[in-house]
Amino acid sequence: MKIALVSPYDYAYPGGVNNHIASLEENFVRMGHEVKIIAPSSKPKKTRENGIAIVIGKPVAIRASGSVVRSPVSPMLMFSDRIKKMLELEKFDVVHIHEPLMPALAVSVLHHAEGMLIVGTFHATRSNSFGYTIWKPLLKRWMNKLDGKIAVSRAAMEFVNRYFPGDYVIIPNGIDLERFTDKAPPVEKYRDDKLNILFVGRVEKRKGFKYLLGAYERVKREFPQCRLIVVSPPTRLSKKYERIAAKRNLKDVVFAGYVSFEDLPSYYCTADICCSPATGWESFGMVLMEAMATGKPIVASDIPGYADLISHGVEGLLVKPQDEKALASALMSLLRDKSMREKMGEKGKLKAKDYSWEVVARKVMEYYQKLLQSRTGAVNKEIASACQGSSHPGAAC
Repeated sequence: MKIALVSPYDYAYPGGVNNHIASLEENFVRMGHEVKIIAPSSKPKKTRENGIAIVIGKPVAIRASGSVVRSPVSPMLMFSDRIKKMLELEKFDVVHIHEPLMPALAVSVLHHAEGMLIVGTFHATRSNSFGYTIWKPLLKRWMNKLDGKIAVSRAAMEFVNRYFPGDYVIIPNGIDLERFTDKAPPVEKYRDDKLNILFVGRVEKRKGFKYLLGAYERVKREFPQCRLIVVSPPTRLSKKYERIAAKRNLKDVVFAGYVSFEDLPSYYCTADICCSPATGWESFGMVLMEAMATGKPIVASDIPGYADLISHGVEGLLVKPQDEKALASALMSLLRDKSMREKMGEKGKLKAKDYSWEVVARKVMEYYQKLLQSRTGAVNKEIASACQGSSHPGAAC
């Protein structure tokens, strides 16, 4: 079967949606399918190197939902014949568009796609959407073209369903269990008598880092033998927090800067506790899943997306968002109780197995099969044949 995976975001930049697409591609190929990735790129030559990418569109930086996304916005994509001709030439069996209502590439592919199975995956959650509200009549026409609709979490499903009610299936993000493991070597310079609290993510307002910094100040007074490690790309805001930490004379706050995807498991394995104090708009929480896969207990905000993934008192502790005192109390509970940290870490590792990319890709393929079966049995036989012939252990549809 020939599958197109469409990303609206700059494929030269790593991110949740692009990592999701890359992992699906890898597992689908192992199952014996042919896959192409359609995406914009600020580095088209590099993106095309592996031969699986079709680069369309020049991305620009856009501020959205307290973050920055890189996506093409030119309306010319809608009026260009390039996408239509590409789809006619490639003859995909399935076109799977991630964030299918995201202008301009995703919407353009959805507009031009005809005669193949069209599936959309919704990743985001927010308190509201100005764009969905204003453009709802037009977007509804495109939504009706989707044969199948996936949401990565209950929070993501409830958000999109508010504007476009329909039948959605929840298939979560996955985790690379071969990479994220408790066997990764810790970062040597942080292996001492201090207990490490780890924050991973962009230091943006919605990630709630300022509340963690305030909580750490409380914790440090009561438990001096701790350290806060911040893994985040350097930005103007991260520099601001470095100055704040210095001004408050906070000891043992380490701004580690950008850490490559390859080295990230080592930082998780260096941690004694992982903390994600996001204020909202988190549809899933990949950092929580990465922490669980490496056997680390978690302290996180009790928000939709996180609460679906973590059971309070089992894999970690959930606290009221934007509450420094509650955050500090939860961190102190775990810092003082090694047995609790270990038990929660083991529970997290056990749960992470249900989210392996092999399991997630199989669920997506089963969903394709169900949708195709409702249309025709012909392609369904092809899927079964490809799966049976796959050398990938555990491959199934």
